[in-house]
Amino acid sequence: MLLTDEIWQQNLSEALDHARISGRADLADFLSLKAANDAIREQSIKWLFDSVLEIVFAFNNHGARITIEQRENHKFVTGKSKLTGSQLKLKQGVRCLSLEAGWTRNPGDGFMRGGALAFARINHFGIAAGAEELLLLKFEGVPQWFFVEDERRRASFEIRRLRRHFELLLDHK
Repeated sequence: MLLTDEIWQQNLSEALDHARISGRADLADFLSLKAANDAIREQSIKWLFDSVLEIVFAFNNHGARITIEQRENHKFVTGKSKLTGSQLKLKQGVRCLSLEAGWTRNPGDGFMRGGALAFARINHFGIAAGAEELLLLKFEGVPQWFFVEDERRRASFEIRRLRRHFELLLDHK
């Protein structure tokens, strides 16, 4: 966890305590919900990245030689919203698959479209048709990643769906 994240968590905890002491139950409820949602976001993004890395390690054990670059506190834009999160770049020769995931952190960053808790994007350098967007939504009370088929249709994202992304990266059709 970054030092700024630790400071943020400490400040959030202090604000929550202050809201409770001063009788601001509405603010305390909001801050508690925000903290809970942030924890869900962090764990869901970690799961997504760990799942991708597990696949990379399996391919590399069979000689794929995929290099990995990971960056935290990564800033990126989707629509009019500014998101902060993590980025993972997988490279094999000139080919590059990138995964970025995060959420809006401040009121000035915009809002998460479609009621999403977090957003992720998978891109292939030079292959725009290979891109895919994911939304982290609560479905029946459980956080779950969905891929965006179009503006109105979403479908459950399963790890086996990553196969086509690795086929593109490794140029196997």
